[in-house]
Amino acid sequence: MNESEFNDIVDDIFVEMEDAVEEACDETGADIDYETSSGILTLTFENSTQIIVNRQTPLKQIWLATRQGGFHFDFDSESETWVCNGKELFSALSEYCSDQAGQAIKLEAP
Repeated sequence: MNESEFNDIVDDIFVEMEDAVEEACDETGADIDYETSSGILTLTFENSTQIIVNRQTPLKQIWLATRQGGFHFDFDSESETWVCNGKELFSALSEYCSDQAGQAIKLEAP
């Protein structure tokens, strides 16, 4: 994947994440704000903790910074998903959001 393809894919993933967060908030009543700026998606929780999602273009990775630590996701072309330590991006993000929101949050990939 070249740099342009990577950026297009990550742009789409960020929109999908925003949509998934909005839908999860509607379903659960959780208060999670989100903002995208300069290629960085910031999720802010009611308790003022944050999850930062950003692209690492030179490495072609998506990085998550959470209260649980930092995670680097690589694109698995076979499954067409982003994976880190055997966890798919949306599944992992659901776990981290649940931890920081203090309630079950399930983010669905489209």
